[in-house]
Amino acid sequence: MKLLKECIPYIIIIAVVILIRTFLITPVRVQGTSMVPTLEDKQILLLNKWNHNYERFQIVVLDYHGTKLVKRIVGLPGDNVFYQKGKLYINDKEVKETFQHGKTGNFKLEELGYDEIPNDYYFVMGDNRMNSTDSRTIGLVAKKDILGTTNFSLFPFNRFGSIK
Repeated sequence: MKLLKECIPYIIIIAVVILIRTFLITPVRVQGTSMVPTLEDKQILLLNKWNHNYERFQIVVLDYHGTKLVKRIVGLPGDNVFYQKGKLYINDKEVKETFQHGKTGNFKLEELGYDEIPNDYYFVMGDNRMNSTDSRTIGLVAKKDILGTTNFSLFPFNRFGSIK
């Protein structure tokens, strides 16, 4: 009985850690260079699992056939998205991208067979536009496939802190 009483605090701590990792926050590793210069290969981020209200230009982690991809939301449900001469247009209005990214080739949402993004779907892109597996090739991403958002880097230590 004494041994059981001594173990209870440790059991509680383990249960709390498991609950936090399962439902709130967990580390995730960037795989590849598709988010350069914002993120680098093997960088470790904190994945926030509780936020399901996604906004334009948020960085998200999605499940693509069992692989975790880190991308940036560009198009929201109801949007018509296209790039022309390196500029982003949402619903026929130019939208400034206030983060660093690579050169973007011309692209129209219609190339994926849509006039606008359906409910519960998103158009995502990597910041390294010429080397990114994103919505231009894999199609729109369902909300159910987005694991959460990320805006904090744990490693490497020279990148520790909020992601700008």
